[in-house]
Amino acid sequence: MIQSTFGVSRRHLLSALSLAGLVPPAVRALAQDTPRLEGPPRKVTLAWMPTALCMIAIPVADKKGFFTKHNLDVEFVNWAGSTDLLLEAISTGKADAGVGMILRWLKPLEQGFDVKLTAGTHGGCMHILAGSDSGLKGITDLRKKRLGVGDVSGVDKNFFSIVLKKHGIDPDNDVEWKQFPPDMLGEALQKGEIDALSTSDPLAFILKHNNNLIEVTNNLENGYENLSCCVLGIRGSLIRSDRPVAAALTRAVIEAAQWASEHQAESGAIYAPFAPKQRPEDLAKMLDSVTSDHHPVQRPFVEEIAFYVDDLKSVGVIKPSVDAGKFASRVCADVLA
Repeated sequence: MIQSTFGVSRRHLLSALSLAGLVPPAVRALAQDTPRLEGPPRKVTLAWMPTALCMIAIPVADKKGFFTKHNLDVEFVNWAGSTDLLLEAISTGKADAGVGMILRWLKPLEQGFDVKLTAGTHGGCMHILAGSDSGLKGITDLRKKRLGVGDVSGVDKNFFSIVLKKHGIDPDNDVEWKQFPPDMLGEALQKGEIDALSTSDPLAFILKHNNNLIEVTNNLENGYENLSCCVLGIRGSLIRSDRPVAAALTRAVIEAAQWASEHQAESGAIYAPFAPKQRPEDLAKMLDSVTSDHHPVQRPFVEEIAFYVDDLKSVGVIKPSVDAGKFASRVCADVLA
């Protein structure tokens, strides 16, 4: 798979750079020794979505002791509500931090929630699938097609609208977006109500293998091979009042993400309780399409956020007048400096 190729090549590249003394700044920042938080473990509340396999860093950080390593006592909040409510919960102290998809977070952050982004956690978690006899082979084949999504205001539509527009396809007039409950997308495709569907793992993997579907495209192609799609956000007041805790949480999550990228079989087993209908070995295969070894911090992270802001401006989600660089600098915080 393309995703696996990119993930492996990046791991090999980092190893080579390390041997040559040319490790990128973001990786050096993560590797720097930092004082351990003193005193009793610091209590932190972290919101995440257990149904999203791409958030593998969270259960790994819990089960493999990365939170404990950084002297954190983490309480988990299983979040299934809207992004606006999640960011409100973080900014008002009902949670200290959360993990989610950047394309869902940027528009609410434009409104001024007191939440700061400190790191990317991984890339790759969206897939467009179609029947093996559909003739669809890439993003440009979606012109004049019906694309099923779980939310017509959601991240799949935003992301693939951006990519379509970059390929000269009007996402509003050249593609028909149809909303279905995620677990009904496969049935809608079988009934001919849509020509293709977009969803994430583990559902994407299940649909692909149970219905002989092909992958048309994903969010690790078309210039997004080396970008993160999910981020860690921390309450702004926590960063201002106790920056070492914010740094410890950031390090724990991205260290766990890196571990997950290097130990997919064990990571699949760790995630298995959250997907009881799936075999751990299949979950491990799904992780092959998640670049958990890509977790930018500091300036590279800010640059990625600015890239996405410009993307969202291009499809009218964020106001054209917004300066992407200034916006990204405002909503990001370098807690590792």
